[in-house]
Amino acid sequence: MANWHTAKLMKFSQFGQKFSQKTGALQLMDDLAFAANSGQIQAMLGGGNPARIPEVEAVFQQAYSDLGAAGFSAVVASYSGSQGDAAFLQTLADFFNRQYAWGITPAHIAITNGSQNAFFYLFNLFSGQYAGGQKRKVLLPLVPEYLGYADVHVDAPHFVAARPKREATRYRGQEGFFKYRMDFAEVERLLALGDIGAICCSRPTNPTGNVLTDEEIQHLSALAATHDIPLIVDYAYGTPFPGIIFNHAKVEFAPHHILCFSLSKTGLPSLRTGIVVAAPEVVAAISALNATLNLAPGRLSAAIAQPLLAHDGKGSLLQLSQDVIRPFYQARANFAIALLQQELAGYPLRIHQPEGAIFLWLWFEGLPISTDVLYEQLKAAGTLVVPGAYYFPGVDTTQERHAHECLRMSYAQDDAALRIGINTIGKLVRAAYDSTSA
Repeated sequence: MANWHTAKLMKFSQFGQKFSQKTGALQLMDDLAFAANSGQIQAMLGGGNPARIPEVEAVFQQAYSDLGAAGFSAVVASYSGSQGDAAFLQTLADFFNRQYAWGITPAHIAITNGSQNAFFYLFNLFSGQYAGGQKRKVLLPLVPEYLGYADVHVDAPHFVAARPKREATRYRGQEGFFKYRMDFAEVERLLALGDIGAICCSRPTNPTGNVLTDEEIQHLSALAATHDIPLIVDYAYGTPFPGIIFNHAKVEFAPHHILCFSLSKTGLPSLRTGIVVAAPEVVAAISALNATLNLAPGRLSAAIAQPLLAHDGKGSLLQLSQDVIRPFYQARANFAIALLQQELAGYPLRIHQPEGAIFLWLWFEGLPISTDVLYEQLKAAGTLVVPGAYYFPGVDTTQERHAHECLRMSYAQDDAALRIGINTIGKLVRAAYDSTSA
């Protein structure tokens, strides 16, 4: 048998080296696998898995069953077009036109293998090296922001970020909360540098649950139009589905808007279906990228979701989002907050005001250890979270102490897991503070 020295044989290109290094997204997914397979994790509060909601799962199972043998074979035994399944594209166009009167056609919609796939395409379409030698970047107008954005550029990360303002708030009449506010003066300063290819924000924001107001979105839209660049808005947790948003948010489409949706947080994460609504030329570019990198997007999730998007009555995805998914997560958020306040009463915990998504963003002001260290301690004790520094793309976190005082925890787990995980967080955070005051 040959004696293979793989370390010498496998010399990766710069591309290979970049995409095989440790990233926040890789750690997140490795933790999900570790929690599922090791038997060592009692509280998985780190990943982005949605909750198992029986009423929602029953509807999805029925839609899957309704495919029948012939429908199942048609879906799994043939490719869709590179843009996505034609019938699903029409259903989506009809759905968005019913809800918002956008007047779009299937030519405005592309399907990707999850919204993570979509952001790989979009960030490389609108930033990096341009003809003539110009390099452009993606502007994140409010950080913290989704860690999955951070490492998708083909050559080097092309992000610039506007640091937020922090404001103490009250939530449900209680102290101990705060909210990040957009610094538009800083956003406009960064745009004036002339090297921005796109603006991108999530709504609600992963990891904080922040929801940009309609006025803030309109302001960003106007700035993008003035600078002749697209505004990319990530609605993976937002309106109209899965609807995990606890205050008002109007969804608007314009020729320079690129809107990204997902079926993952409705309860179909493993079937990887991202939805991009954009100008036809952007859709055509995404379709070309799909053909080159994936041949075509998957069809099974689309087949399950299509009948649920064809109407807006009982059992539709819209009704489930509004009447089941949203109140479920709002109740989970309030339950988790009550546990955290109980565990850390008298300690400097601040929670970002929860306005949507499935996470709580915890700020331990003046924490004697970094949340990177806290993450390792929690993991050893059977609880998984995500340290905060991963969520500041475009910011030098070595100079940003605040990034190392924060962590993200999911509240999508059941009561038992939340009690165990939050109890463990409380014990270790109290110990860290107490070690300096002893």
